[in-house]
Amino acid sequence: MMEQVILVTGCSTGIGRATALLGKERGHRVFASARRRTDLAGLAERGIETIELDVTDPASVDAAVGAVLGAAGRIDALVNNAGYGQYGAVEDVTLPEWRAQFEVNVFGALRLLQAVLPTMREKRKGTIVNVSSVAGKVTIPFAGPYCASKHALEAVSDALRVEVAPWKIRVVVIEPGPIATHFGARTREVTARILQSAGPYSRFYANAERASEREFQRGTRQPELVARVIVRAIESRRPKTRYRVAPMAKILVPLKGLASDRFLDRRLKRALKLPDSI
Repeated sequence: MMEQVILVTGCSTGIGRATALLGKERGHRVFASARRRTDLAGLAERGIETIELDVTDPASVDAAVGAVLGAAGRIDALVNNAGYGQYGAVEDVTLPEWRAQFEVNVFGALRLLQAVLPTMREKRKGTIVNVSSVAGKVTIPFAGPYCASKHALEAVSDALRVEVAPWKIRVVVIEPGPIATHFGARTREVTARILQSAGPYSRFYANAERASEREFQRGTRQPELVARVIVRAIESRRPKTRYRVAPMAKILVPLKGLASDRFLDRRLKRALKLPDSI
């Protein structure tokens, strides 16, 4: 197996960190990135090259990609993993909060792929791995901003996959179900304002939070499971266009295609304990 140069975003914890470690273990040259280089100290100790990278800052993206190209001469695979979840009712989430969600989860990924595609086209090969979610296919009430951002990333991936095919560049989407990471802690941090404020939806948030935690805990898998899928896709001669990881993703996404919207609405309302009327 030939060594590949892999750039991974969002490596401070979770899926990104696990992907960097496994890629290194498999003999690849991995560049792990995060907003703060200090968060990557543990990876540097394992011999992984680390880069400070803020996906919301164009200058930071250009500098990071330039540093990888300067050190390795090429980028064979990009793993767009950086992201977070903004929860709350559609009406409760402010427009700046909506924009911030898309700035990281969608435009951050776009900045990276636009920065690496020229060198991939020149080499006539490469793999773009976009880490989406089961939420990129199934929308959950009170998680509209996060789900919308992942739906957008799926659409970008579908368009890009056909557009870059003439240059032998592959585009892969990863759709994990619930994974045991620090993602939930970041989500609670950015959603705290909404949960603590009074409003027309505040009476529903406690039940929604409990239902979400119950469902996520029931299906939780370790980030190493997703990392194995990502690295396998990069190494594959003909990777799938999509990989669903963990039982919830494998069950819920096909169910979405078979069931009616009304049926799914009823199931979601029952799970969240939402009344039919007030």
